[in-house]
Amino acid sequence: MRTHPNEPSEPDQQRVTEPEMQRVTSALLSPSGQGDTGIKFDPGSVRRSGVILMTLTAALLLGLWLFSVTRHFLFLILLAWLFAVALEPGIRVLIARGRSRGISAAIVGGGTLLVGLLLAIIFGKLFFDQIASFVKSVPETATSLIQWVNGRFGTKLDTASLTSKLNLSQSNIQTWAGTLSGGVLSVVGSLASVVFDLLTVVVFGFYFAGDGPNFFRTLATGMSPRHQKVFVTITDITTAKTGGYVASKIALAGLSALFHGIFFAVIGVPYWLPFALLVGVTAQFVPMIGTYIGIALPVLATVFVSPWKAIAIIAFATVYQQIESYYFTPRVSAKTMDVNPAIALAAVFVGAAIWGPLGALIGIPLAAAGVSILQTYRRNYDLVPEAAAHVGDTDKGQPDPGSEPLP
Repeated sequence: MRTHPNEPSEPDQQRVTEPEMQRVTSALLSPSGQGDTGIKFDPGSVRRSGVILMTLTAALLLGLWLFSVTRHFLFLILLAWLFAVALEPGIRVLIARGRSRGISAAIVGGGTLLVGLLLAIIFGKLFFDQIASFVKSVPETATSLIQWVNGRFGTKLDTASLTSKLNLSQSNIQTWAGTLSGGVLSVVGSLASVVFDLLTVVVFGFYFAGDGPNFFRTLATGMSPRHQKVFVTITDITTAKTGGYVASKIALAGLSALFHGIFFAVIGVPYWLPFALLVGVTAQFVPMIGTYIGIALPVLATVFVSPWKAIAIIAFATVYQQIESYYFTPRVSAKTMDVNPAIALAAVFVGAAIWGPLGALIGIPLAAAGVSILQTYRRNYDLVPEAAAHVGDTDKGQPDPGSEPLP
């Protein structure tokens, strides 16, 4: 009988199956009477794997130890870099007018430090005096709040017990107030390490501002040409966009503190200077809820003495927030990037968890740096009609930056 041309002949079938038959036969005839189904380890491979695993573990532990030792210094370097990128917009303006980068960094950075020093001299004593007075008033404010809650809701909260649990005893308050009442000099004198930290931030900040591009290009010499282009592009774009973002936020925080301070002083809010600075900082560096966090303390300080002042503070903050959103922000941040509020809020919490209150302030600038990198290399697509319907007005298929957030 003739077979199909593609069908293997009988000898070919025997050659294909003979090795398999031999392995099956040897397995069945093994001394144990069963197939050898166990797993055998090569001793040399086991030793090599153990050495590699122990090396990786040691490297991880060494890295964690180095991070714990240098954590504070790395934080200072991070602050210095943010100080440098905040100066970047002004430096680029002077470079465009023909000045060298070093001279531009000295002019912008020196002017910034001079303005900060003048503000500290003018308002420093008043600021610390008001902080000390506010600390002294905390027990009285807490007592008024507890009495108001008891009268409003019929509760029987014990004032002495609650203030003791919150460490708001008169002795603790006097200690805190005594530390602050001496003004700027006593605080700086009691925290001598702050001087070294400030010098570290200023020195490295001027270095990054004046010679930062050369430093990053020196790092790029250890990379391949393709990676060099990516690295230099990322550092340039990150520095420019993040610098503009940080500078715009600082400017908006200053405007907010200025207008709130004037309003607080006019209506007679106690401790108006620290309250105004609190509102300005939180409104810009804590997204969505920052304004309400900022006005919580001035409202609490006035509501039991003069309720109409508390209502006036809430009304002014609400009106100012609208003016800032529709007038100040578009003009100050016209050429800078924007960060999604959800990402910014997450950055605040992550920064606070790692570095405390100051980490909360620098969390958003770091998120802005990451967003600038993503904006550089990600691809953008036009929204389909179904997606566009959820974000309202669109501009060439992209969501309008001023549109309302998703429900």
